[in-house]
Amino acid sequence: MSLASYLKKHTEALVKDVGIEASCALTGKSKATLGRYYSEHEEHDDRFMPIDVVAQLENAAKFPHVTAALADLRGITLSWDQERRNAESGGVNSDVVMLSQRFALLMGEYHSAIGDGVISVNEAKRLLRETLALQQVLLDMKLSLEQEATGA
Repeated sequence: MSLASYLKKHTEALVKDVGIEASCALTGKSKATLGRYYSEHEEHDDRFMPIDVVAQLENAAKFPHVTAALADLRGITLSWDQERRNAESGGVNSDVVMLSQRFALLMGEYHSAIGDGVISVNEAKRLLRETLALQQVLLDMKLSLEQEATGA
């Protein structure tokens, strides 16, 4: 997948997350204009969503699709968990328990997905969600370990 195609797919996911009508209302852009930002047609190859529009939509979205895509392209891991901001960690022991639970959920999704020998798009999305949740647990565990290592 090309860089442009990758970004356009995430741009489309962002607009669909917010909803096309709501995206139009938030940004003042028409459906046609928003559609051009993620269109893969040759005449729109060089057209991408402006960063201020991305920021407006990601503020309303459930997930920062374009920001996450840009981070992925640079090999950067983001930590995004609005509901757990500044939450106290239960420590390394609870992180290990959560890690094993999340891994079990990921393996359950994988087992279900691979049952017919093919991982569908929807199954891949579910696996991705579980992988991201597992990544968050690992990040929490890393932070707990760093806290214990520094004695803070």
